Amino acid sequence: MRTVTATEASRSFAAILDEAERGHSVVVTRGGRRIATIGPADASNGADFLALLDGNATDEGFAADVTAAREAAVLEGPVWPAD
Repeated sequence: MRTVTATEASRSFAAILDEAERGHSVVVTRGGRRIATIGPADASNGADFLALLDGNATDEGFAADVTAAREAAVLEGPVWPAD
């Protein structure tokens, strides 16, 4: 894994993204401290997200809480002038 300073990363950001696209990670430092790692993104087709939505992990009171929050919200405000 290659290490670059923040200044170098800003000057060669496109090249660092090219490295990430090829599967390599680059550590970015500032003042000698590690502040970020730029690397390849996880490949995903959204299946994990859909499984989470299908899992129904909310508690029974969640829908009631959302309804109460909507009813408590003030929806009135200043009227914008028509164009």
